[in-house]
Amino acid sequence: MRTPLDGVLLITPASYRDERGLVLERYRFERYQHAGIMRPFVQDNVTQSMRGVVRGLHFQIGAPQDKLVDVSRGAIWDVAVDLRPGSPSFGEWFGADLSEDNRTQMFIPAGFAHGYAVTSAIADVHYKFTEYHRPEAAHGVAWDDPAIGITWPKLGPPILSARDRAHPRLFELTDALLSSFRFQ
Repeated sequence: MRTPLDGVLLITPASYRDERGLVLERYRFERYQHAGIMRPFVQDNVTQSMRGVVRGLHFQIGAPQDKLVDVSRGAIWDVAVDLRPGSPSFGEWFGADLSEDNRTQMFIPAGFAHGYAVTSAIADVHYKFTEYHRPEAAHGVAWDDPAIGITWPKLGPPILSARDRAHPRLFELTDALLSSFRFQ
C-alpha cells in the first residue's frame, strides 16, 4: 500500500492460519519486486526493546539503505522522515503501527530517516537492509525536532541512547551532508 511519502510502502505479507497455528511468508523476493522493491537485501538485524524506548531517527550517508521493517513480537509506532534534497515532501513524516498482530511491514527507501517507539511491553523488530551497516556512515536527526513535528505515542519520558539524544535538528543538517546521499 502506498503512503503519502513517495517510495514509503506498507506491506502485509501472505499468511495462512489453520488449527495448527500460523504460517507467515515474511519475505518473498518476487512479491516485493512486484511492489517496486528491486534492490537485494544484504543484511538482517533484530532489535529487542522495552516499552518507551525510542530508536532513531537514523540514516546513512554515502552508503544509504533501503529498509524493510517488521515486528515478530510486540508493537511499535514506526516512522519515516523524508530527507531527500529537493523532494516536495522534504521534512515530512509518515508513521504506522507495526505489530505481531497486524503483521504489517514498512518499506523505507534510501533518503529517509527511520525511527520507532515501542508501544508494547517488549518488541522484537526485524530489519532487512539493502546496504551493510557502516558506523562511519551512520547519522541521525533529532527524534523530537519540532520542525518535523512527529506525533509520537504518549508513553512517558522516552528511553533514548546517548547517541539518539545528541542528534541535530533538521535545520542543523547541512545541505552538503544531505546532498551527499547516493540513490540507486
